[in-house]
This record gives sequence, structure tokens and C-alpha cells, in this order.
Amino acid sequence: MSGLTHFDQQGQVHMVDVSDKDHTDRIAVAEGYVRMSQQVLEIITEGRAKKGDVLAVARLAGIMGAKKTSELIPLCHPLPITKVALELTVDPTRPGVRVEATVKTSGQTGVEMEALTAVSTACLTIYDMVKSVEKSMIIEDIRLVLKDGGKTGLYEADT
Repeated sequence: MSGLTHFDQQGQVHMVDVSDKDHTDRIAVAEGYVRMSQQVLEIITEGRAKKGDVLAVARLAGIMGAKKTSELIPLCHPLPITKVALELTVDPTRPGVRVEATVKTSGQTGVEMEALTAVSTACLTIYDMVKSVEKSMIIEDIRLVLKDGGKTGLYEADT
């Protein structure tokens, strides 16, 4: 199990001990997309969704999701998050909505899972708010784009 930090030498699952790690500023950025028909994208952009402002609700859901990550993902540490920001961008060429989450903390472990959870939650919320019009939407390409801080330093995904 070498290299897998959530397993001990006997192969048993455990929570990683971060108590000896340095406190550093950390950031993570994740992205994902909800692909949909042009018709549904217009419903969202024109504010005609029956459940309300889709992008505003999805942004709030993403923030809430980031804050709840340690309750949703086993073995994640609860973190003092200092920033969660979501950018939701309408992409008529896909067509769909691109969701990007930026999460920051100053602590002993990173916020990659919080950024990925924020994106996932926002994408699921977009789906939920307009599924009555289109159930065939696709949530896709959720990934970590950037992380910085800590022992491993900077990671940037290929474009």
C-alpha cells in the first residue's frame, strides 16, 4: 500500500495524522461542467426556471458543500476554510454551465477535496433545478485544476 496515505502498514484504513505538518497557506481550484440543451441553457440565462435563480442557488450550494466536505467524504479532516468562491460561466458552445470553485485555508492539510465537493454540489444543484425540463443533462469533467501550499507545493493540471 506504499504511497497511499489512508492505509497503514497492515493495509488498514486510517485517518492521516497531520499534527506534525507545518501550517501553510493552501489553495485549491476545481472545475466541472453541466452539459445541457440550448433550450435549457436559455431557461437558466433568461431566469425562467420554475425553482428560481439557478446560478445563484448553485453558487450557494457549492459554498455549503465545501463547508460540509469532512461530513461527506470519509477520512477528510474538518478544516477552517477561509474562502470559498464559485464562478458559474454560461458556455453556449458546449452548451452548458462551467463551474469553478476556489477554496483557501491556512492549515496542515490541503483543500482539494473541498474544491471538488463544491463543484460537484453546484453541478448537482444545477441539474436538480432544471431536471423537470431535461433529465438527460450530463455532469462531466470534474477535476482539480490547481493546488498550492504544503509539502508538495504547486500542482497545475494540463489544459
